[in-house]
Amino acid sequence: MHLFSPLTLRSLTLRNRIAVSPMCQYSAVDGRANDWHLVHLGARAAGGAGLVMFEATAVEARGRISPADLGLWDDAQVEPLARVVRFVEAQGAATCLQLAHAGRKASTAPPWEGGGPVAPSAGGWLPVAPSALPFRDGDAAPHALDAGELRAVVQAFAAAARRATAAGFRAVEIHAAHGYLLHQFLSPLSNRRTDAYGGSFENRTRLVREVVSAVRAEWPEPLPVIVRISATDWVEEGGWDVAQSVELARGLAPLGVELVDVSSGGLVPTAKVPAGPGYQSGFAERIRREAHVATGAVGMIVAPEQADHVIRSGQADLVLMAREMLRDPHFPLRAARALGQDGPWPKQYLRAR
Repeated sequence: MHLFSPLTLRSLTLRNRIAVSPMCQYSAVDGRANDWHLVHLGARAAGGAGLVMFEATAVEARGRISPADLGLWDDAQVEPLARVVRFVEAQGAATCLQLAHAGRKASTAPPWEGGGPVAPSAGGWLPVAPSALPFRDGDAAPHALDAGELRAVVQAFAAAARRATAAGFRAVEIHAAHGYLLHQFLSPLSNRRTDAYGGSFENRTRLVREVVSAVRAEWPEPLPVIVRISATDWVEEGGWDVAQSVELARGLAPLGVELVDVSSGGLVPTAKVPAGPGYQSGFAERIRREAHVATGAVGMIVAPEQADHVIRSGQADLVLMAREMLRDPHFPLRAARALGQDGPWPKQYLRAR
């Protein structure tokens, strides 16, 4: 098994084990994909990736990180995404849509505009969360969701999965990482509820399990469901950690999850993250070994030999790449050459092979 071995998830077989990690582009209008998304994602498909994961796509309007995020809460948003899907798939890459809800981290400006909160008077909205605890000091307190609103959130994920099917995606990923809504329910640092969705591990993981079950019920049985988690909050005590991540992953496989995409952090702005090359791969390895589920590794994986080692050494089944793919959309072709493998060159580029 190596970086250019095919990977089969249910009926979907990827041509290699390189995935373009979901990366927000903050370039949508009314949640709709446009030419930027076509060129951005299409270039990485032509560059040889096995799986192209579309950015966090909000299941309801108030679930967007920013007003410029992609969304799939309306049927009118299907065809703009389908246009991009068709092109990406035509280049030989499989497509995956990340279904997301930002929770208390919603209604913010794009990073190049400072990333701060956007007030309702400026086109923003009041974020929602498990508990009325803001992400940062000085932010407005979010609205704590009641039981009826939680049922609506679960149904919003399911409805978005139905639309993703209509758009032609071959996989969906449920975003339960990086301090967004589902992660907020997982961690005791952001979840202070006393009802069935707070307190114990069983209760804190309930919403994730309900969302997974609802999406799996709507998603075609032969196609895979992936879940992204943050393995740890990177706090000394009281937060979500890798032991709980193992336990969660162990319970996701019976619900129909094919792969756990293992990232970390994002819940609190004060976390001290010891970032470095491959700094999260060990989490993917432990979850793979102890939970007996396929995993994806992500985080500062930048060299062909490094990515290949992750697969060959059994740390993960899939390597997800973000910033390196921004720097070099043709990383898979370069990696294939460096590793002595056949790269999936587009016929239009064969003269440069």
